[in-house]
Amino acid sequence: MQPTTDALPVDRAGHIEARGIEHIPDDERHGSPRELFALWAAPNVNYVSLMLGGSLTALGLGWPAGLAVTVLGNLFWVLIGILAASGTSSGTPSEVVSRTMFGIRGNRVNIAITGWLLCVSYIALNLAAAALAAFALAGVLGWDPGTPGQVVLVIAIAVVTLTLSVYGHATITRLYQPFSVVLAGAFAILGGFILAHTNWDWRPAEPLHGTALVATWMAGIAIIASGPLSYLNSADFARYLPHDTPARSVAGWTFLGAFLPSTIISGLGVLAGTVIDMADPQTTLRAVLPGWFYPIFLLTVVLGLIANNAMTAYSSGLALQALGVRLRRSISVLLDGTVGILVTLYALFLSDDFLDTVSQALQLSIVVVGPSVAVYLADLLLRRNRYDGVALGDERAGSPYWYSGGVNWHGTAALLAGMLAAALCVDTDLYLGPVAKALAGIDLSLPVGIVVAGGLYALLMRNRVLVPVSA
Repeated sequence: MQPTTDALPVDRAGHIEARGIEHIPDDERHGSPRELFALWAAPNVNYVSLMLGGSLTALGLGWPAGLAVTVLGNLFWVLIGILAASGTSSGTPSEVVSRTMFGIRGNRVNIAITGWLLCVSYIALNLAAAALAAFALAGVLGWDPGTPGQVVLVIAIAVVTLTLSVYGHATITRLYQPFSVVLAGAFAILGGFILAHTNWDWRPAEPLHGTALVATWMAGIAIIASGPLSYLNSADFARYLPHDTPARSVAGWTFLGAFLPSTIISGLGVLAGTVIDMADPQTTLRAVLPGWFYPIFLLTVVLGLIANNAMTAYSSGLALQALGVRLRRSISVLLDGTVGILVTLYALFLSDDFLDTVSQALQLSIVVVGPSVAVYLADLLLRRNRYDGVALGDERAGSPYWYSGGVNWHGTAALLAGMLAAALCVDTDLYLGPVAKALAGIDLSLPVGIVVAGGLYALLMRNRVLVPVSA
């Protein structure tokens, strides 16, 4: 049973957040939309963006084209910024807002895939990447941890990450302000060294032309855009803001906080790819970094991934609650974190290709997240961002968002149609869609999935949206 509202403390830094997926009443709302800048900047000043940028040169794009692709792909943060405003309007996380699109029961299936499973997968991947950087740092410092020591390092990183997630929203918001400054400073120094070594005359060994060039541009945009589109949960971090906070401010600060660092860091990855092999940048970057800065860089990688993972684990806990699991948010975070730790330990020490398999599977995530973002955005626009957070929390049969048997079949049909259309157009290492094959590898899954899912949802739901009585 959830504690009563009167028993719940106000969301404060240094105190474990008591609220979960339930509606945040007006008297507990606080903060300024400007806080969202640092909140989103800290997790996006990270190693993953550097790697994704470096992958563009590996695909065969020259650095000018690579920089253009990073900008285009990261512009999808605009959509995530808009979705964040639904948290302020409703006072609930994204995992609850989506009940308007799929119904109480239908949303549980949706969240199981687009929320919980995706979050846990990213927890494992980020934790593994942070652990590898920590192993390298240990080696630089003259310590060979061996397998027992490596296990300890994995668990230590996970403990720090989950502690932040358990303490929750206010603590994350407070700490990410200095985090973003420290990370930005370290990556600014890194950027200086990369720019000093960039080979501005670099060209791909085999320049791309015609269909191959178009296919590579589309693949590159999808790779970069997969980062923003994975943050369907952006409302989670805006739901404590006062109800009258302008939606444009929430959207704008969320967008800027994520877009600027993501674009700059991935752009540095593109330029680094002109002089080193970006398949393993934490190792190859050593060639362009002075000895004194290399361990600082590795420590920064670990810190950035912790910041990223703490937000992911936080949302995974909310997703588990939205699935109907009756646990406090702090406990659900620890449960998901434990699953992430076990998957990471298996991937690092017991499997030769598990991480590659998961990474390839996440390439296919664009088939799911693109249409999911489109449905969410279409719903927000149809309702003009007016959500009744109290009604969204009513899970009883016959409640406003029960629809038919607990499922909104119109929203479900739109999402499935978008996913099917995207799957027909996708080109990944694991699967090649028939449309992509017919187009010689041009991957249109991102625009097609978004247009089909969003357009069909708007068509089917145009006269069926429920506007809150208080609106």
